[in-house]
Amino acid sequence: MSTLLVIGSGLRYYREYLVTSVHRRARAAGLRLVLLNNLKPTWQNQYFDEIVLADVFDPAVMAAEARKVAEREQVVGLMCWDEPLVLTAGELAAEFGVPGLGLAGVHGCRDKNRTRALLTAAGLPQPGYAMTSDPAEARAAAERIGYPVVVKPRALGASIGVVMARDAAEFDAAFAVAQAASEVDQGVYGAKAIVEGYAEGPEISVDGAVHKGEYLPMFLARKESGEHPYFEEIGHVVDAADPLLADEELVGTLARAHRALGIEDGITHSEVRLTPRGPVVIEINGRVGGDLIPLLGQLATGIDSGEVLFDVATGQRPDITPTRQSVAGIRFGLPERDCVVRSVTVPSSVEGLVTASPMVEPGTTLRLPPGGYLARHSFVVCEAEDVPTCRRLLAETSAMVEVSADPAGPPEPDAAFEMPAGLLDTDA
Repeated sequence: MSTLLVIGSGLRYYREYLVTSVHRRARAAGLRLVLLNNLKPTWQNQYFDEIVLADVFDPAVMAAEARKVAEREQVVGLMCWDEPLVLTAGELAAEFGVPGLGLAGVHGCRDKNRTRALLTAAGLPQPGYAMTSDPAEARAAAERIGYPVVVKPRALGASIGVVMARDAAEFDAAFAVAQAASEVDQGVYGAKAIVEGYAEGPEISVDGAVHKGEYLPMFLARKESGEHPYFEEIGHVVDAADPLLADEELVGTLARAHRALGIEDGITHSEVRLTPRGPVVIEINGRVGGDLIPLLGQLATGIDSGEVLFDVATGQRPDITPTRQSVAGIRFGLPERDCVVRSVTVPSSVEGLVTASPMVEPGTTLRLPPGGYLARHSFVVCEAEDVPTCRRLLAETSAMVEVSADPAGPPEPDAAFEMPAGLLDTDA
């Protein structure tokens, strides 16, 4: 029987809505669904015909288990939306001869240094950049590029380890944070940091489909970040009527960038700064957006990213015609200081509220940058007819979240930064 292979389910509140759509389309197409996952299945059981438990975060183990499935099943499609797994999954799709980002595309997305090099060579506006693991080389690069600069890990997501240095006095500490974060990634692109010029301007993200190299933008999110020097992502708002969706310069820049990276088939999540000299592509991720952005897109536009992902993974040109015109947003709750959470209570039955959820279990330690990342205790999702109303509802509803917590002691000297268990694969 023909099989669709899914690698990594992700966390339930971040990805179940995608799995639901994939399951529905697979059943209609008569396809068997097989999941390779690192955690003992719970909620996943109702959606998959078979679940193979394996350490998919080990590329060799993932490849070996996927090949076993391919030996006994006719794999007609492979999909993955979990950032640390995208590279090996993309390589396997190419090996199996099924639609995917392509070898050039998946490496172009995953390796931020390669992204910069290819986009620069294609003539797209890009900041100056340099990659190194040596502090002295990094300082010299920052002086050459000119302050302010941003220092980031070569291949992590969710703004983990991304730090701004406004001048030379701030640089060494910023580089140390980014370098330490980069060492969490044990893959081929780990343990190096990138120094790049700071692109001034509002930040947006665009989720789009790619079919046989054709870029098809779906929806756009306006991002809200924390205070510098860190770039913690606090929330997003998606407006189906956002005028930037019709901006020829932005859409043209993204199409050129996707061609430059060699992306063949899939869904991408592009992050862009709207600078005075035009849109500057910060990165292109070879997966659907994180932070529930695809859910916001579905609420606002009616475009179902799970269905689109199914289409591109099985070689079909997706229908990305909007069927709704609304505004949806998400706001994450973060503590004011490092703490140990005792309980989190979220609101229900509030005007405009679509869904809300705690994100941590009692006893979880939350640390803010630079001691930790993704220190989120909850989220709320709201929908409205216009952007100002949606932002008001998000502010009012997130203020209703009740958190009981105790102060956390300082981290151990020279300890690696912390993230709540299970959040490394949020795909934010």
